Amino acid sequence: MFTLIVQRLIISIPVLLGVLLIGFLLLQVVPTDPAIILAGPTASQAEVAAIREQLGLDRPLWEQFALYLGRVLQFDLGRSMISNRPVLDELESTLGPTFELMLACLIWAIPVGIALGTQAARRRGQWTDRLIMAFSVAGVSMPIFVVGLLLIQYVGGAGLLPFQGRGGPLWTSSGLLHIVLPSLTLGAVFIGPVARMTRTSVLETLGADYVRTARAKGASERQVVLHHALRNALIPVVTLIGLQIGFLLGGAVVTETMFSWPGVGRMAVGAISSSDFPVAQGAIMVLAVSFIAINLVIDVFYGYLDPRIGQR
Repeated sequence: MFTLIVQRLIISIPVLLGVLLIGFLLLQVVPTDPAIILAGPTASQAEVAAIREQLGLDRPLWEQFALYLGRVLQFDLGRSMISNRPVLDELESTLGPTFELMLACLIWAIPVGIALGTQAARRRGQWTDRLIMAFSVAGVSMPIFVVGLLLIQYVGGAGLLPFQGRGGPLWTSSGLLHIVLPSLTLGAVFIGPVARMTRTSVLETLGADYVRTARAKGASERQVVLHHALRNALIPVVTLIGLQIGFLLGGAVVTETMFSWPGVGRMAVGAISSSDFPVAQGAIMVLAVSFIAINLVIDVFYGYLDPRIGQR
């Protein structure tokens, strides 16, 4: 297992470098000069040129990226151009709310998706199966902002639940109430793919020889599905969950913006809108590292589900 973790970490290094390079280049094409923002609208050309030289913006792009990469390796992400606070401090204040939102989404969406997919496989061809699959297709097809707008209009607008801001940590009643609608919005588009993949995978394992052997030994259908079929069926489901969690990071940007949730995604949108390049680059890096870490956890979970993977 340790070898598997080391191999995945080594593979993650070029991925992270590529993400940093893409994020750096994308912000270079924004038609806004950071030196002008820092100097102010009344600054002279000489003052703008001095700031560009101080920031290294007058150097070739490859040299700018090399300097940026060196600062990142030293955990120096620069300072915000708007608040003049260190970018690490800005990120630190937003990481907690984002992880809270992801946890609140996954803690109910994954069990519900797996349960619906398993039930659909057990009732294959019946009305229950068709109803669950119709719900799954609707969840996959509906954009996340539509779900959010519907919840804001008919739940938040009716005064049933708050829909703006964060009410506090999850262990407080106000925090729990404020996170309900954002977590429902983010999880609604997560259930469908998980349910469909679970159904397909369980149907495949139900036809395996060891499942027929378990039935021949007199095991109940519930035991066959839960103890024999489902565990082996979870490997492709876990793969999909890992990929979908990565997409949730993108969906969190929309969700946090809609519900004024003070997370990394909302901060990234605000930083890009205000041309706060250091904060935007830091947010992109954090989202990339989170995606890599999630995939590492998924790979470790593979080893638990199938010990042969951890021995490779």
